[in-house]
Amino acid sequence: MSKKVVLAYSGGLDTSIIIPWLKENFGYEVVAMACDLGQGEELQPLEAKALKSGASKVYIVDVREEFLTDYVFPCLRAGAVYEGKYLLGTSMARPLIAKKLVEIAHREGAEAVAHGATGKGNDQVRFEVSVAALDPNLKVIAPWRLWDIRSREEAIAYAAARGIPVPVTKERPYSMDRNIWHLSHEGGDLEDPGNEPPADLYLLTLPPEKAAAAPVYVTIDFEAGTPVGLDGTRLDPVPLVERLNEIGGKHGIGIVDMVENRLVGIKSRGVYETPGGTVLFYALRELERLTLDRATLHFKEMVALKYAELVYDGLWFSPLREALDAFVTSVCRTVTGQVRLKLYRGTISPAGVWSPHSLYLKDLATFERDEMYDHKDATGFINLFGLPLKVRALVKK
Repeated sequence: MSKKVVLAYSGGLDTSIIIPWLKENFGYEVVAMACDLGQGEELQPLEAKALKSGASKVYIVDVREEFLTDYVFPCLRAGAVYEGKYLLGTSMARPLIAKKLVEIAHREGAEAVAHGATGKGNDQVRFEVSVAALDPNLKVIAPWRLWDIRSREEAIAYAAARGIPVPVTKERPYSMDRNIWHLSHEGGDLEDPGNEPPADLYLLTLPPEKAAAAPVYVTIDFEAGTPVGLDGTRLDPVPLVERLNEIGGKHGIGIVDMVENRLVGIKSRGVYETPGGTVLFYALRELERLTLDRATLHFKEMVALKYAELVYDGLWFSPLREALDAFVTSVCRTVTGQVRLKLYRGTISPAGVWSPHSLYLKDLATFERDEMYDHKDATGFINLFGLPLKVRALVKK
């Protein structure tokens, strides 16, 4: 009886050729596993394609709600954005895929799991660190670090020789990763940072110049930092994000073009489409400005940087990420309310924010006559606040 390996299967170029490669080089029975993270029509041919490529069994697991509830929304609440631009769409998905790999490996009695991440990228770290955290006894096979294939052209030729169709051509050679949160593009002419992305690159989002000519207003309801409603209708996570993707995409929201620092030390260029996610991040930030005090808001900004770095680096199952989650959960207890935004040709503008926990007091902030604030109190405050600088100046003099 042959030994089993469970492969994280996407149906793309790399994982398509890994199935026959594992059988030819290791003699494994290959069980293919794909997570439905919201790829849409990409999933339809997956089972038939995996079986045709040599898999003995195929699992397609719908994890869209789990992905949003247990991975995306914690990052949203934390304000986690990597290097100021990347909303972590791929980074958040990898630990969940690893979790499902381990679960199915246990169910199938497999001795190993495998992935199609290259030896240059971040995903190899995310998959393998997560698997080690969940089951350190499972063997992990990373073909890109073992085989002789060194380019996408060679991989395409390998697939063609075995009659395996792949969705990558020399005319559109992009490596794409899609889920309900985002769509990423890498490779091809994007590898030159001097090249503007081609007009036909975007699949979820209209370029701002082609977006709707009239603005649209959206109202988002949050409870303890979690989005729960859109335009007055309470929605579950999946339909809420899907609807915001549709609206944001129509109005050119969420296109990011960046050169980022990979964990392995290489700079890479990626173009990301995150229409609904961009709207949610902006909306929650506006609500936090209303409901969090200055010290907490500023400290949370520092936590957000570290949280984003941990997720990007694949350390989802680390004690530090869990501890930071506890801090964020505590902070977000009062981040409940409603945010209205104006979307127009790639831009987002605030159009109103309300909360039962608002720390904004009009009677205190007003420039009109008020009874709450004694302007004379500021004199003593300024004297004490500036005292160290005054002492320094006296000493220097």
